[in-house]
Amino acid sequence: MTVTIFHNPACGTSRNTLAAIRESGIEPVVVEYLKAGWTKPQLQALLGKLGLGPRDILRTKGSLAAELGLTDPGAEDDAILDAMVAHPVLVERPIVVSARGAVLARPSERVFGILDNVPATFVKEDGEQVVPGKTPIR
Repeated sequence: MTVTIFHNPACGTSRNTLAAIRESGIEPVVVEYLKAGWTKPQLQALLGKLGLGPRDILRTKGSLAAELGLTDPGAEDDAILDAMVAHPVLVERPIVVSARGAVLARPSERVFGILDNVPATFVKEDGEQVVPGKTPIR
């Protein structure tokens, strides 16, 4: 199974998701999107796989989204996508794609829903133990 993670190594949730994928026995394709950037067609394709709209993956933490007027209810999808291409940090992370689907892995244990070989348990970097299928997803 090929798995791709759009990853930010500075993000704990992204690091936990990457570790969870590896714990399942898969070495994923890792795309550091802050370095690689995005294209509008790429984001549109990801949104189609996720079944979400641009606002659903807009990272509003920090002030950039608000400064650019993207948190305004009237902000149009194209404007949000254009801003995400210009400022990759505006895309919430991590996004994971596999043959079984795609997920915005927040929290990180959401990734187990699109993996074939789910580990019996997984321990996050902060020591929290996750039992896939039993630990409630927040």
